[in-house]
Amino acid sequence: MLSRFGDALRTAALPLIAVQLTDDPLVIASVTACGYLPWLLFGLLGGAVADRVDQRRAMWAVDLTRGLLVAGFALAVALGHASVPLLLALAFSLTALQTLFDNAATALLPSLVEPAALGSANARLMTGQQFVGGLLAGPFVPLLLALGLAVPFAADAATYLLAAALVASLRVAPPEREPRPAGSTLRAEMRDGLRALWADRPLRAVCAATLLCNIGMGALIATLVLHVTRWLDAGDTGFVAATTTYAAGGIAGGFLARRVADRVGRVRALLLAGSVQTGALLLMGTVRHLGALLAGMLLLGAMGMVWNVNQATLMQQRSPRAALGRIAAAFRTASTSGAPLGALLGGAVAGPAGLNGPALLAAALFLLAVACLIPARKPDVPVVEPHDAPATGRVAH
Repeated sequence: MLSRFGDALRTAALPLIAVQLTDDPLVIASVTACGYLPWLLFGLLGGAVADRVDQRRAMWAVDLTRGLLVAGFALAVALGHASVPLLLALAFSLTALQTLFDNAATALLPSLVEPAALGSANARLMTGQQFVGGLLAGPFVPLLLALGLAVPFAADAATYLLAAALVASLRVAPPEREPRPAGSTLRAEMRDGLRALWADRPLRAVCAATLLCNIGMGALIATLVLHVTRWLDAGDTGFVAATTTYAAGGIAGGFLARRVADRVGRVRALLLAGSVQTGALLLMGTVRHLGALLAGMLLLGAMGMVWNVNQATLMQQRSPRAALGRIAAAFRTASTSGAPLGALLGGAVAGPAGLNGPALLAAALFLLAVACLIPARKPDVPVVEPHDAPATGRVAH
């Protein structure tokens, strides 16, 4: 959670630096696109590696490396060497490392809690990350930026280094794994993760829906700073208010996620979340008022958390533990592949269609995502115990 605080500072500061370096919406959107592109290149590899290594060690090593990278970037900004290529390089490098960190964290959690508690554990973890990284960090951004553009990045570097120390101090027994077949390769194991994901109908539907949502969110996030500061003329304070409101919605959604799933089931919870988010995006794209944007961001954040918690729990419950890193990587790689495309689409649409165009594009894509989930809603997805291999297809151990 500590590193999420620093991430929020950096995420808010990056686009504000970008708009000082260029007025081109497509170039600004490219910064966001580079933050997603490594999932296409390294996502499957990160999952295969996460299933082979000590996940705790992988996590602290990644945080240590990210801390050093961001510290170097903070120094470059402080010396007046900030540039668009440097922003692109930083976004790409941090996400490349994140492909290993996130897959290792997903694979590690089921070894820490009982299967029945996964939903609650995911909700608490994600809600805590939103609270620390969004709600608490948001008000600090203007204060830190007032001290200098490099300060948010220096703070981010410090949180990464401290997080690495905390993860390294955890006392977790090394995972027990069955011996791998002779000649097993990372490439073959990556293919197994893709096969397992494709063989599970509910996970396949959720992955397709998440892909469409990520295209939409990529378009929105990449141009949000332009939407707020120029279309709404709300300035930097309005932008920080929008991101903080989104985080507050995420916290509220964390408390709702399990309750909604218990009442209607996990797939129907995703259907509900996607439908509400579609309405929120339409509100944001049609009403030219900061209040409408904040209301939309609140709903978007709340239902986004309901979606994320139930999607992650569904994947963990339906995947063999020894292959969870690979299946999670296949899911993330396939679904996240839309985000860089969405970021570039958002930048392209914002010019001819207006700065509210990306929000309307996102609404259309979320509506398609809801349609993808409809065939999987009846009967709602039963829980499959992690050892139930047939539910996830062929997976080599």
